[in-house]
Amino acid sequence: MRIARVSVPQGVTTVRVDDDGRFIPISDPYAALAVGEEPRDAADPVDGELVAPCTPTVLVGIAQNGPGHASPVQAWLKSPRTVTGPGVCVRLRRDAGRTVAEAEVAVVIGRDTTGLTAENAHEYVLGVTAVNDLSSPDRAAVDPRNFESKSGAGYTPLGPWIDTALSLDADLSMALLADGVARAETSAGRLPMTPRECLAYVAGWTTLGPGDVVMMGAPHSQSPIRAGERVEVVIGDLRLSTPTS
Repeated sequence: MRIARVSVPQGVTTVRVDDDGRFIPISDPYAALAVGEEPRDAADPVDGELVAPCTPTVLVGIAQNGPGHASPVQAWLKSPRTVTGPGVCVRLRRDAGRTVAEAEVAVVIGRDTTGLTAENAHEYVLGVTAVNDLSSPDRAAVDPRNFESKSGAGYTPLGPWIDTALSLDADLSMALLADGVARAETSAGRLPMTPRECLAYVAGWTTLGPGDVVMMGAPHSQSPIRAGERVEVVIGDLRLSTPTS
């Protein structure tokens, strides 16, 4: 199932996206997962604009999860207030040096992660979406904790929807494009630490809950970008487009 959130005149509603691209309102997908069911259709199709497919309370990045890192994999926190939806223009900071876009697999947590292990991690996951982890890496010289480099407004485009059918074990293709030209192409299979292992690592230190997001790292899937470029992150069949200014 492709689960999305759309803005309608009454507010924001959760929908499934059917094969014809229609938005069909559904019951709470997190409550459904908790009892081992799929969400039910709740109303007729609606018209609306896609927004971020979830609203995380905790947004975790996995660092050093790429080839050639001497340091062990670690997790870091990014402000959930940086999350924005597909198609929203992001204004790049002019006071922080280069901006780098990173195409990453984002795992959306479906329920409280108490008891999560690498072996059973899939039982705690609602699905997978695409994320563009924007950053200002030149700030790392004075900001080793990533606060400044990762905190730009709108610096975490997420979406367009959550695909509940994608496996944590899938070797998903990963690509980053700018104005339609491929800047980086790789796959999730090149992550030294698997999504299952990353989730178990994070859950071993802090409890995650419904709607929280873990970004799995960029194995050769990043590139500097310039203001004015339209950046696309492609994760399997998921395509997330972000204009910049």
